[in-house]
Amino acid sequence: MASLPHPQGFLVGAAEAGLKKGGPDLCLIVSETPAATAGATTRNRFFSPPVAVTRARLDAGRLRAIVANSKNANAATGKRGLADAEAMAACAAAAVGADPREVAVCSTGVIGQFLPMDRIRAAIARAAAGLSPDGWPRAAQAIMTTDTRAKDAGRRVRIAKADLALRGVAKGVGMIHPNMATTLCFVGTDAAITRPQLKRIVRLAAERTFNAVTVDGDTSTSDTLIVMANGAAGGSKIPANSADETKFASALTDLLQELAIDLVRDGEGATKVIEVAVAGARSEAEAREAARKVASSNLVKTAIYGCDANWGRIAMALGNARAVFAQERVAIKILGVPVMRRGLPVAYDEPALQREMKARDYISIAVDLGAGRAKATAWGCDLTEGYIRINADYRS
Repeated sequence: MASLPHPQGFLVGAAEAGLKKGGPDLCLIVSETPAATAGATTRNRFFSPPVAVTRARLDAGRLRAIVANSKNANAATGKRGLADAEAMAACAAAAVGADPREVAVCSTGVIGQFLPMDRIRAAIARAAAGLSPDGWPRAAQAIMTTDTRAKDAGRRVRIAKADLALRGVAKGVGMIHPNMATTLCFVGTDAAITRPQLKRIVRLAAERTFNAVTVDGDTSTSDTLIVMANGAAGGSKIPANSADETKFASALTDLLQELAIDLVRDGEGATKVIEVAVAGARSEAEAREAARKVASSNLVKTAIYGCDANWGRIAMALGNARAVFAQERVAIKILGVPVMRRGLPVAYDEPALQREMKARDYISIAVDLGAGRAKATAWGCDLTEGYIRINADYRS
């Protein structure tokens, strides 16, 4: 397996603040020079103080660093939580030689607990002391909460004679039904690109990846996606609306899609990924809405867990989507097997399809709405007893 790339001009470190029972729980991602930055934060109205702080940084559009901790969301913590988030930014800024306004802050974990700031400050100092170009895997570990494995991905792309690298880490396996991006996802790239371009590219890439995944239908108070581009690979800036921009956007979208699918693959208690590809919609937005509605249906999710090709649940979920279609034009396939055509049942070998579903951990559902030419894909996971156990015991 090829090693993942290290974007030039980025240093990453992680440390233990004692928030977890063991392992790193705080990380620093630092650009050696100011980086054009774009991102998104949760639309949950109970957003955390770190989200409030980071929104202001994203509005400014340039960052030097991200500081993030796990196991404590610093959410529903009022003025003290806001002061603690600003203190984290100031402490990280002092450690890496940046302005506090150039530091984004992210926290994830239990809601309604104050941060142990003495331990946070000490951990920031240790993370800064251990900064290195290859610290991305430790950062991926540091932001894990109930995740069972780290989520770390990279891409290489050659544009205008420059070899560019992208590297991203993400976390999240529960409270996943993003209405912006994901729980936490941080991407660094050494590409040279303007902030307006990056903002436009990130918005569309997030819609097609993180906004197209679901685990349990709940959106987090802490969701944050940040992409930093520092231009350290050299060369001229990627021209706007060019073939090179399209190539870069494709690489970023592909990277975010890998991380997004990793989230649902590691969904709390999950045993199967569900891919829902919807075609024949009037618009991409309607196709995505229909796909996401199927992927998030508890009845569909439990049927997939039981390896039951109950296509009636898929049709039901489609009918709840804000997408226009006529029943008599709808077709549905499960693992490539037609189960509905023109809105009516299709005879198929149900025992054979059930055996195939049991043998696979990636279940594809294809839908044609017969209403247009647009398409989109969403991803989810099955719903099992394991999800209930994990969340019943979350604070135990």
